Amino acid sequence: MSHHPIQLLAIALSCAVITACSPAPSARPISVTTSPEPRSVTTTGEAEVRVVPDEVLLTVGVETLDPVLASAKARNDEAVRKVHAAAVGAGVESRHIQTEYIDIEPRYRDSYERRDLLGYMARKTMVVTLRDLKRFEALLQAVIDAGANHVLGIEFRTTELRKHRDQARLLATKAAREKAVALSGELGQEVDRPHAIEEEQNHWFSPFRSWWGGSRFAGAQNVIQNAGPASVSLEDTIAPGQIAVSARVKVKFELK
Repeated sequence: MSHHPIQLLAIALSCAVITACSPAPSARPISVTTSPEPRSVTTTGEAEVRVVPDEVLLTVGVETLDPVLASAKARNDEAVRKVHAAAVGAGVESRHIQTEYIDIEPRYRDSYERRDLLGYMARKTMVVTLRDLKRFEALLQAVIDAGANHVLGIEFRTTELRKHRDQARLLATKAAREKAVALSGELGQEVDRPHAIEEEQNHWFSPFRSWWGGSRFAGAQNVIQNAGPASVSLEDTIAPGQIAVSARVKVKFELK
């Protein structure tokens, strides 16, 4: 049977349209297998080791006021030199004396309106590290007599901080496991291996430290241990007591 050329063209176009528009074979769904989250218990252990200090940081300030700026600085510098010499005379090495803060500013009778200039205030602070605590009273009196008119901080410290921090960290880890065992046991579960361990910020604390506008404080602990004797006797007016070195550890344990 013969076909007209126009009819043959229409049939070819129709087949092309049908082929182009036919749907693609359906794709197979992708199967993703994920392992279930292990059953676990997470606890935080805190520990504190109380240590008798073996050094002290004394922060003193020298403050001078003078109507002339240059004179205020000169008088302050001279007083600081005398304080430095007094600290050395009390048994402190020069390398253990550090100038930490310097400030010079105008002072007015009316500070809001800045009227009636009273003069210029010059300030310097010095940090003195003393390794022999028995000399602390003599050092304090010497620097005051030499011209230090502000006692800004008394910070008792330990030179074996690393050792005591390691001890506190071990105690905190043990405390975290003991808490995990107690919590899971109440629910009829048993603690298995640790899944994750995280050490949080630790610190040491001396209650005598106090700067212009700042201070230190310690957090709560669930393990406290004394290291060494309870205290060191200096003079009737100074009691260094103990400083606290703490650690905090978070541990995630798997359950059996």
